[in-house]
Amino acid sequence: MNAMNTLRRLSRQGRRLAMLEKEPPAKLDISHNVILYLEDLNKSFDGFKAINNLNLYIESGELRCIIGPNGAGKSTMMDIITGKTRPDTGQAWFGQQMNLLDMDEPAIAEAGIGRKFQKPTVFENLTGGQNLELAMSQEKRVWPLLRARLNGEQRDLIDEVLTIIGLTEHENSLAGKLSHGQKQWLEIGMLLMQKPALLLVDEPVAGMTHQEMERTADLLTSLAGRHSVIVVEHDMDFVRSIASQVTVLHQGSVLAEGTMAQVQSDPRVIEVYLGA
Repeated sequence: MNAMNTLRRLSRQGRRLAMLEKEPPAKLDISHNVILYLEDLNKSFDGFKAINNLNLYIESGELRCIIGPNGAGKSTMMDIITGKTRPDTGQAWFGQQMNLLDMDEPAIAEAGIGRKFQKPTVFENLTGGQNLELAMSQEKRVWPLLRARLNGEQRDLIDEVLTIIGLTEHENSLAGKLSHGQKQWLEIGMLLMQKPALLLVDEPVAGMTHQEMERTADLLTSLAGRHSVIVVEHDMDFVRSIASQVTVLHQGSVLAEGTMAQVQSDPRVIEVYLGA
């Protein structure tokens, strides 16, 4: 009964999304090898400047870690990228041709930007496989979903994603019975089903065991190259295990950027974030 209620809820959501459908987005152009441009961004909330002349460039296929103290602007930055928040001034481009500031949240997701929040939001009354199936860009009304049969390409994609996220043996397990780490991986898998070009991953290892953290590091590094990945994280040991390029935010702008060794030795970063 719980599973049926979940599917009915998804059916209503699917109908609402269908009503909001717009023209398909322009094709992603990464001919300059840069997938995300944030230029001169500013955003204030009631006099507090959350984003202050922010400039950030993410290359196609790279894994970038974003670190910084609380209030540095990390969440606001991701809200701007995904269309949840509009900046006061500045530019945000996805590839060469897609102006993110002219797009709403559904259009940005459709264009190829996926976001994973800190707390996993899987459908706990459905199996791992059903979660992945629902995440596909396809019919989401309840009765067509229940009657539909996966074609070979869809089945192959689910199998591939299950392998990537390490949950092949849990395809038929209820998501609610998975461990915290496994739920995090399943949600990443749900994003992968939509074939995003850019993934935003917010504090993926919060609450994980050491073993789950190692598996998450392997998962995220395996995605780089096929996808561009931005990881916001506070756990410095985890960041060291995955980062080739690190950006440090402070007071809404870029304080430092470089390899982990470079930012760790930067006196400004030590002062405001890492400590003496």
